[in-house]
Amino acid sequence: MDYKVLYRKYRPTTFDELVGQDHIKTILKNSIVNDKIAHAYIFTGPRGTGKTSTAKLFAKAINCENNKDGISCGECSNCINYKTSPDIIEMDAASNNSVDNIREIINNVSIAPTNSKYKIYIIDEVHMLSQGAWNAFLKTLEEPPPNVIFILATTDIQKVPITVLSRCQRFDFSRIDKELIYNNLKNICDKEEINCEEEVLHEISYLSEGCMRDALSILDQLSKISDDINMDVLKSNYGTITNDDIEELYVDILHNDIDALVEKIKSIKETGIDIKICIDKILDNFVNKAIDMKKKNLSNAGFKQLKSIITSLNELLYKINNNSNGFLLLELELISFINDSENKISNRDITQIMSKNVISSDKKIDVNNIIKDDNKNSVYNICDKFIDIRVNNSFVDASKTEKIQFGAFWKQFSEYVEENDIKELKNVVKNSLPQVASKTNVLMIASKDSIKTVANNVLYNFETTFNTKFGSKYKFIFITKAEWDKLLETFDKDKKYEIKDESEYVNLDDSSINLAHDIFGDKIGIE
Repeated sequence: MDYKVLYRKYRPTTFDELVGQDHIKTILKNSIVNDKIAHAYIFTGPRGTGKTSTAKLFAKAINCENNKDGISCGECSNCINYKTSPDIIEMDAASNNSVDNIREIINNVSIAPTNSKYKIYIIDEVHMLSQGAWNAFLKTLEEPPPNVIFILATTDIQKVPITVLSRCQRFDFSRIDKELIYNNLKNICDKEEINCEEEVLHEISYLSEGCMRDALSILDQLSKISDDINMDVLKSNYGTITNDDIEELYVDILHNDIDALVEKIKSIKETGIDIKICIDKILDNFVNKAIDMKKKNLSNAGFKQLKSIITSLNELLYKINNNSNGFLLLELELISFINDSENKISNRDITQIMSKNVISSDKKIDVNNIIKDDNKNSVYNICDKFIDIRVNNSFVDASKTEKIQFGAFWKQFSEYVEENDIKELKNVVKNSLPQVASKTNVLMIASKDSIKTVANNVLYNFETTFNTKFGSKYKFIFITKAEWDKLLETFDKDKKYEIKDESEYVNLDDSSINLAHDIFGDKIGIE
């Protein structure tokens, strides 16, 4: 049988190829370099984290005739014949756990190595040894012949007698970092010419729970299912929660939409994902959002809410056990933040969060639904009618000459916003371009729906900053490219456009106008 599964094919052959566990690799290599090799080691940690692989690499490097910096050369006779060497004895304690099996080892340790400096015993799943076997093994483990080394490996260190632990150098293997698993999977996909979406590789790194063997097994199975591995292929075979799913959960909380939130949790549960993996990934995503908010100095209310959610879910993660209805508890925790007076977020805060791409998904979330039309604190009542009036007024006396002249202003304004670091406008300016201009009105095209929504909800502040800079009186409105294309389908170039009254949608009381200063501070009017 020529075919090898990926986790066997890509088992590391040197310490350099071993993914993760850098602290352990460093100590073991240094012990070889300095010729300070102990007589007994015990490697403990979760499955698939490299315990047995490390034991084999260590044994190979110990007996290598020309090791360099503690790494086997791969060329000497001991390295070449490592797998068939009579001096490397591997034993699975799960199936060889009796006193007789241990007595066989005891009888053979006195026989000198055949071709190597050391005779090395690698005993996997050593916690499976019987009490009698441990008792028989204890004396030999404590004082083996000088040319014998024992390397024990276990996933259940609690079952190993303390008398054995005290006779071994112990190394604790940790779960492999998700990013390291992702990078290894990506490299293997390149070598094997496996066409797999990067998002899928990230999802596999979560599903594997820090176990490289599990990650490679999942990739191996998916590669047999489809030549092009995408999220649909992954979802149909493994329970998972995507970043888009988490984004939608967060938006449902921001929007106080309990029905959508409950429905989303139900659909996630139906994928069959493990509840602990689900919560862990939500936590990871929300922590990154909270960090992003702090870095960008955004919405204290938004940060406070996220912190409360993170704290709540972290406590839930420790409460859940195999007998708990985890998804029911998750649903209860998340809906507790719907219409929560202690963690209330204003529409202006939501606008800030959207404008800085704290919510990364744009294709599956209708951001227009997040920000209500009844924003009483806005100067403009941004609704479909107001937008239609502004679009109409942009065509009144519009011309190419005016557009060219405005284009020069726009270039200067873009530089001005960047130089003065006006954070609230940078994303809008960077992702918008003028399409129609007259002496008084400008129609802007936003690159995507979220940019349009954010821009129109800070429209008065945007106009104030622009007009203060140039001493002008422009009025703006933002629409998307799709809306512009639809507009062109019914556009009548011979139509005579007339100014429509927008006063019904404008609130010019002092408190509203002062919002510009609340948001932009002293940067308004900087020359």
